Amino acid sequence: MTLVDEFIDWYLAENPVRAALLGADGYDRTLGDLSASAFTARERAAEEWLRKLSESTPESPEDEIDRDLVAAHLRGQIALARWPEWRREPAAYLGVIFGSMFTPFQQRLKPEAELVDAAVARLAEVPAVLAACQANLDPELAADLLVTRGLDQARTGRRFLTETLPALVGDPDLRARLARAAEPAADAFDGLVRFLEGFEPRGSWRMGEELYSALLREQEMLGYGAAELHEKGRQAWAELDTRMTEVAARLGSGSWRAAMESLMDDHPPTLEAMRAEYEAETLRAREFVRDRGLVTFPEGEVCRVEPSPEFQRPIIAVASYLAPPPLSSSRDGVFFVPYTPDGFTEEQVRQRLRTNSRPQMPSISVHEGYPGHHWHLSWMAGNPHRARKIFRTPYFVEGWGLYVEKLMHEQGYFDTPQTELAHLDCRIWRAARIVVDTALHCDDMTIEQAEEFLTTKASLSPGTAAGEVSRYCAWPTQAPSYLTGALEIERIRADYTGDLRTFHDTIAGSGGLPLGLARKVVLG
Repeated sequence: MTLVDEFIDWYLAENPVRAALLGADGYDRTLGDLSASAFTARERAAEEWLRKLSESTPESPEDEIDRDLVAAHLRGQIALARWPEWRREPAAYLGVIFGSMFTPFQQRLKPEAELVDAAVARLAEVPAVLAACQANLDPELAADLLVTRGLDQARTGRRFLTETLPALVGDPDLRARLARAAEPAADAFDGLVRFLEGFEPRGSWRMGEELYSALLREQEMLGYGAAELHEKGRQAWAELDTRMTEVAARLGSGSWRAAMESLMDDHPPTLEAMRAEYEAETLRAREFVRDRGLVTFPEGEVCRVEPSPEFQRPIIAVASYLAPPPLSSSRDGVFFVPYTPDGFTEEQVRQRLRTNSRPQMPSISVHEGYPGHHWHLSWMAGNPHRARKIFRTPYFVEGWGLYVEKLMHEQGYFDTPQTELAHLDCRIWRAARIVVDTALHCDDMTIEQAEEFLTTKASLSPGTAAGEVSRYCAWPTQAPSYLTGALEIERIRADYTGDLRTFHDTIAGSGGLPLGLARKVVLG
């Protein structure tokens, strides 16, 4: 057993929910230890694992890639210990609970009775996890915005556990058993809601340039920091602005913003109609990719298109994707269509539909489905290296999703001025994300200025922009990953001398590596 294998065994044992969601056996009866002592012990262990890996000598170039991938992950975790999520926001606890309860019933890797057994065991641990949340949150570190996000999620807890989750179970007796087991956990959620309503956070959500740049260099293995990334975003925005003005002129408009406002009026009439149209567009993209021979399809892959889970709706305003568990044989993924939370007004729902207009659907379906996230993560799951299945960076994964949008444009998929402009709008939005995220976290931009930037420099509605900015505040460095990664993948492709299909199969099949490691895999 290599040192990387030893680390992975330790990592799975320390993160049982993630292990189970990855498809590893034997981890589905517990939520893990989320006490303060456990968090600090894992932080110390990460430093020791990094020391051991840095002193090790891999036996082959492939082993070296695995070691460097794990080391990059550990460097990121060690850096983030200075910005401890578990002291700063409820998401560190709520994500564990919601993900562990909902995802197994989505993936259906085991018989229903076993899924219910596992859920009942985990439900018994929910009160302790939420008690740890209340004990560990530090008012000097926690920020009001992040606590409010957690509070909005926590308010969905009772209904999710006592109604939504049991409704996923077909057998009446098993459904009743799950509903009974959910009551104490739901009571604990009610207690967390009361606690958070009275909690008075005094910290900041701003990460700061020093840590932000450290993550770009040490975890993402990019050769630049926050200031350079910010400037790249501004340059990319200016270039796209010029291109979009040219396309808008073909539509008879002197302004691409005005043209996009008009295009967004062509949207599905209801949320369910939006889901149905996304499903049809996803199938069209799949056939286009197959006909062009752009990638090799993994055997047995299926991409389902479903409404976003109830607990995600307060915090995610755009489409998302649930990958097949890579440590299992499943190749079944889910494209989640961004439904609105309960309580949204008719106008708020209309604005959500406008930001998922028919001209925009081809780009979004390509990104989430084929040959974007679903194809990539289904194909990647066939990689024989466990490290490549477990550790991946959004700078590759989201970069790939945006790269293939441009690829499909090159191949003629966006075949009208309307869909071409919408494709470029998706890209300029990602350039705006770079500008906004770096400015927010390096103390240059307010939340209100960020929302205005997204509504005037991209085509987001005010409601979607507010949801996006809230997400950026909670998840620093993720928003720039899309365009940054796409540009890096394009550079690797420019240096590659083989055919397009082999390039795609090789780079995407290597995992979701930091881009420097992906370059090594493809180019040697």
